[in-house]
Amino acid sequence: MTVIPKWNRTARREPDTASRRVSAWAELSKRAFDLVVGGAVLVVVSPVLAVVALLVLLFHGRPILFRQERVGRHGEPFTMLKFRSMVVNNDDSALREMNTRELTQGGGPGTSDGVYKLESDPRITPLGAVLRRYSLDELPQLFNVMRGDMSIVGPRPSLQWEVDLFEPRFLRRHEVRPGLTGLWQVSGRNELSMREMLALDVEYVDTWSLRGDIALLLRTPKAVFSDGVR
Repeated sequence: MTVIPKWNRTARREPDTASRRVSAWAELSKRAFDLVVGGAVLVVVSPVLAVVALLVLLFHGRPILFRQERVGRHGEPFTMLKFRSMVVNNDDSALREMNTRELTQGGGPGTSDGVYKLESDPRITPLGAVLRRYSLDELPQLFNVMRGDMSIVGPRPSLQWEVDLFEPRFLRRHEVRPGLTGLWQVSGRNELSMREMLALDVEYVDTWSLRGDIALLLRTPKAVFSDGVR
Protein backbone atom coordinates (compact mmCIF):
# COMPACT_ATOMS: atom_id res chain seq x y z
CA MET A 1 0.00 0.00 0.00
CA THR A 2 1.71 3.18 -1.17
CA VAL A 3 1.04 5.69 1.57
CA ILE A 4 3.52 8.41 2.55
CA PRO A 5 3.79 8.81 6.34
CA LYS A 6 3.04 12.28 7.64
CA TRP A 7 6.38 12.61 9.40
CA ASN A 8 8.32 11.96 6.17
CA ARG A 9 6.23 13.56 3.42
CA THR A 10 8.74 16.32 2.69
CA ALA A 11 11.58 13.83 2.28
CA ARG A 12 9.98 11.83 -0.56
CA ARG A 13 8.92 13.01 -4.00
CA GLU A 14 5.26 13.14 -4.97
CA PRO A 15 4.17 9.82 -6.52
CA ASP A 16 3.01 9.86 -10.14
CA THR A 17 -0.65 9.70 -11.16
CA ALA A 18 -0.63 5.92 -11.64
CA SER A 19 0.78 5.40 -8.13
CA ARG A 20 -1.93 7.65 -6.69
CA ARG A 21 -4.62 5.60 -8.46
CA VAL A 22 -3.22 2.36 -7.09
CA SER A 23 -2.94 3.83 -3.60
CA ALA A 24 -6.47 5.23 -3.71
CA TRP A 25 -7.88 1.90 -4.88
CA ALA A 26 -5.97 0.00 -2.18
CA GLU A 27 -7.25 2.38 0.49
CA LEU A 28 -10.84 2.18 -0.79
CA SER A 29 -10.86 -1.61 -1.00
CA LYS A 30 -9.34 -2.02 2.47
CA ARG A 31 -11.83 0.39 4.01
CA ALA A 32 -14.76 -1.33 2.27
CA PHE A 33 -13.46 -4.68 3.58
CA ASP A 34 -13.33 -3.23 7.11
CA LEU A 35 -16.88 -1.90 6.96
CA VAL A 36 -18.40 -5.08 5.51
CA VAL A 37 -16.54 -7.53 7.74
CA GLY A 38 -16.64 -5.31 10.83
CA GLY A 39 -20.37 -4.70 10.47
CA ALA A 40 -21.10 -8.40 9.94
CA VAL A 41 -18.97 -9.48 12.90
CA LEU A 42 -20.61 -6.85 15.13
CA VAL A 43 -24.04 -8.29 14.33
CA VAL A 44 -22.87 -11.86 15.03
CA VAL A 45 -21.05 -11.11 18.29
CA SER A 46 -23.52 -8.58 19.70
CA PRO A 47 -24.89 -11.16 22.19
CA VAL A 48 -21.31 -11.89 23.30
CA LEU A 49 -20.66 -8.18 23.76
CA ALA A 50 -23.75 -7.90 25.95
CA VAL A 51 -22.83 -10.93 28.08
CA VAL A 52 -19.21 -9.85 28.59
CA ALA A 53 -20.30 -6.31 29.50
CA LEU A 54 -22.72 -7.71 32.09
CA LEU A 55 -20.05 -10.02 33.55
CA VAL A 56 -17.55 -7.18 33.91
CA LEU A 57 -20.20 -5.06 35.61
CA LEU A 58 -21.27 -7.85 38.01
CA PHE A 59 -17.79 -9.06 38.94
CA HIS A 60 -15.78 -5.86 38.88
CA GLY A 61 -18.16 -2.91 38.60
CA ARG A 62 -17.61 0.19 36.53
CA PRO A 63 -16.07 1.19 34.27
CA ILE A 64 -16.99 -1.63 31.91
CA LEU A 65 -14.87 -0.28 29.09
CA PHE A 66 -11.20 0.60 29.23
CA ARG A 67 -10.26 3.61 27.10
CA GLN A 68 -6.66 4.35 26.23
CA GLU A 69 -4.95 6.68 23.78
CA ARG A 70 -2.99 4.79 21.14
CA VAL A 71 -1.00 5.77 18.06
CA GLY A 72 -2.88 5.26 14.80
CA ARG A 73 -2.27 5.76 11.11
CA HIS A 74 0.27 8.48 10.25
CA GLY A 75 1.05 8.78 13.96
CA GLU A 76 -2.33 10.31 14.80
CA PRO A 77 -3.66 9.48 18.31
CA PHE A 78 -7.04 7.85 18.86
CA THR A 79 -8.95 6.36 21.79
CA MET A 80 -8.88 2.57 21.71
CA LEU A 81 -11.68 0.61 23.40
CA LYS A 82 -11.43 -2.66 25.32
CA PHE A 83 -13.44 -4.45 27.95
CA ARG A 84 -11.79 -3.73 31.29
CA SER A 85 -9.61 -6.66 32.30
CA MET A 86 -7.49 -4.97 34.98
CA VAL A 87 -7.98 -3.33 38.34
CA VAL A 88 -8.65 0.41 38.23
CA ASN A 89 -5.67 2.80 38.56
CA ASN A 90 -3.13 0.01 38.18
CA ASP A 91 0.65 0.49 38.13
CA ASP A 92 2.10 -0.30 34.69
CA SER A 93 5.75 0.32 35.65
CA ALA A 94 6.69 -3.37 35.39
CA LEU A 95 5.29 -3.60 31.86
CA ARG A 96 7.06 -0.40 30.86
CA GLU A 97 10.32 -1.74 32.21
CA MET A 98 9.96 -5.04 30.33
CA ASN A 99 8.97 -3.42 27.01
CA THR A 100 11.68 -0.77 27.31
CA ARG A 101 14.26 -3.49 27.91
CA GLU A 102 13.04 -5.41 24.86
CA LEU A 103 13.13 -2.38 22.59
CA THR A 104 16.43 -0.89 23.74
CA GLN A 105 18.44 -3.90 24.91
CA GLY A 106 16.80 -6.89 23.23
CA GLY A 107 15.64 -8.43 26.51
CA GLY A 108 14.46 -12.03 26.72
CA PRO A 109 11.01 -13.48 27.45
CA GLY A 110 9.12 -12.17 30.45
CA THR A 111 7.96 -15.55 31.73
CA SER A 112 9.60 -18.85 32.63
CA ASP A 113 7.85 -20.66 29.74
CA GLY A 114 9.36 -18.36 27.12
CA VAL A 115 6.41 -16.01 26.58
CA TYR A 116 6.92 -12.28 26.06
CA LYS A 117 4.48 -10.98 28.67
CA LEU A 118 4.48 -10.30 32.40
CA GLU A 119 4.37 -13.42 34.54
CA SER A 120 1.48 -13.50 37.05
CA ASP A 121 0.53 -9.92 36.24
CA PRO A 122 -1.20 -8.67 39.46
CA ARG A 123 -3.11 -6.01 37.54
CA ILE A 124 -5.29 -8.53 35.69
CA THR A 125 -8.57 -9.57 37.31
CA PRO A 126 -9.69 -13.24 37.35
CA LEU A 127 -12.38 -12.51 34.79
CA GLY A 128 -9.94 -10.39 32.84
CA ALA A 129 -7.55 -13.33 32.53
CA VAL A 130 -10.26 -15.36 30.80
CA LEU A 131 -11.22 -12.47 28.53
CA ARG A 132 -7.61 -11.92 27.53
CA ARG A 133 -6.93 -15.61 26.96
CA TYR A 134 -9.47 -15.67 24.15
CA SER A 135 -9.13 -12.00 23.11
CA LEU A 136 -12.72 -11.26 24.16
CA ASP A 137 -11.55 -8.05 25.82
CA GLU A 138 -10.70 -6.68 22.36
CA LEU A 139 -14.17 -7.07 20.84
CA PRO A 140 -15.13 -3.39 21.49
CA GLN A 141 -12.39 -2.45 19.03
CA LEU A 142 -14.89 -3.39 16.32
CA PHE A 143 -16.39 0.03 17.05
CA ASN A 144 -12.95 1.56 16.43
CA VAL A 145 -12.95 -0.23 13.08
CA MET A 146 -16.37 1.12 12.15
CA ARG A 147 -15.28 4.66 13.13
CA GLY A 148 -12.19 4.42 10.94
CA ASP A 149 -9.63 4.50 13.75
CA MET A 150 -8.60 0.90 13.13
CA SER A 151 -8.74 -1.82 10.52
CA ILE A 152 -9.75 -5.47 10.80
CA VAL A 153 -6.20 -6.48 9.83
CA GLY A 154 -3.09 -4.44 10.53
CA PRO A 155 -0.35 -3.76 13.11
CA ARG A 156 -1.47 -3.65 16.72
CA PRO A 157 -1.90 -0.06 18.01
CA SER A 158 1.03 1.01 20.17
CA LEU A 159 1.31 3.44 23.06
CA GLN A 160 3.10 6.72 22.42
CA TRP A 161 5.92 5.95 24.85
CA GLU A 162 6.56 2.69 22.99
CA VAL A 163 6.63 4.47 19.63
CA ASP A 164 9.16 6.94 21.06
CA LEU A 165 11.52 3.96 21.53
CA PHE A 166 11.05 2.49 18.04
CA GLU A 167 13.94 2.45 15.60
CA PRO A 168 13.17 4.68 12.58
CA ARG A 169 12.73 1.66 10.29
CA PHE A 170 9.80 0.46 12.41
CA LEU A 171 7.82 3.71 12.05
CA ARG A 172 6.65 2.56 8.62
CA ARG A 173 4.13 0.34 10.39
CA HIS A 174 2.06 3.51 10.86
CA GLU A 175 1.50 3.88 7.12
CA VAL A 176 -1.67 1.81 7.59
CA ARG A 177 -4.39 1.79 10.22
CA PRO A 178 -3.70 -0.44 13.25
CA GLY A 179 -5.68 -3.67 13.26
CA LEU A 180 -7.58 -6.12 15.41
CA THR A 181 -5.50 -8.96 14.04
CA GLY A 182 -2.39 -9.11 11.91
CA LEU A 183 0.68 -10.95 10.76
CA TRP A 184 2.34 -11.23 14.16
CA GLN A 185 -0.83 -12.48 15.87
CA VAL A 186 -0.92 -15.53 13.58
CA SER A 187 2.87 -16.02 13.58
CA GLY A 188 3.56 -16.72 17.23
CA ARG A 189 1.76 -13.98 19.17
CA ASN A 190 3.24 -13.79 22.70
CA GLU A 191 6.12 -16.08 21.72
CA LEU A 192 7.57 -13.25 19.64
CA SER A 193 9.65 -10.38 20.98
CA MET A 194 8.60 -6.79 20.33
CA ARG A 195 11.37 -6.39 17.77
CA GLU A 196 10.14 -9.48 15.92
CA MET A 197 6.59 -8.16 16.11
CA LEU A 198 7.61 -4.79 14.69
CA ALA A 199 9.55 -6.44 11.87
CA LEU A 200 6.44 -8.43 10.93
CA ASP A 201 4.39 -5.21 10.98
CA VAL A 202 6.76 -3.64 8.45
CA GLU A 203 6.60 -6.81 6.34
CA TYR A 204 2.81 -6.55 6.41
CA VAL A 205 2.95 -2.97 5.07
CA ASP A 206 5.41 -3.98 2.34
CA THR A 207 3.37 -6.97 1.15
CA TRP A 208 -0.20 -5.78 1.76
CA SER A 209 -3.00 -7.14 -0.40
CA LEU A 210 -6.72 -7.65 0.14
CA ARG A 211 -6.25 -11.37 -0.43
CA GLY A 212 -3.56 -11.35 2.24
CA ASP A 213 -5.91 -9.63 4.72
CA ILE A 214 -8.54 -12.31 4.10
CA ALA A 215 -5.98 -15.07 4.61
CA LEU A 216 -4.76 -13.54 7.89
CA LEU A 217 -8.32 -13.11 9.12
CA LEU A 218 -9.11 -16.77 8.41
CA ARG A 219 -5.99 -17.85 10.32
CA THR A 220 -6.86 -15.76 13.39
CA PRO A 221 -9.38 -18.05 15.19
CA LYS A 222 -6.91 -20.95 15.23
CA ALA A 223 -4.13 -18.67 16.50
CA VAL A 224 -6.33 -17.28 19.28
CA PHE A 225 -7.52 -20.73 20.36
CA SER A 226 -4.01 -22.19 20.29
CA ASP A 227 -2.71 -19.35 22.44
CA GLY A 228 -5.66 -19.73 24.80
CA VAL A 229 -4.97 -23.39 25.56
CA ARG A 230 -1.16 -23.15 25.79
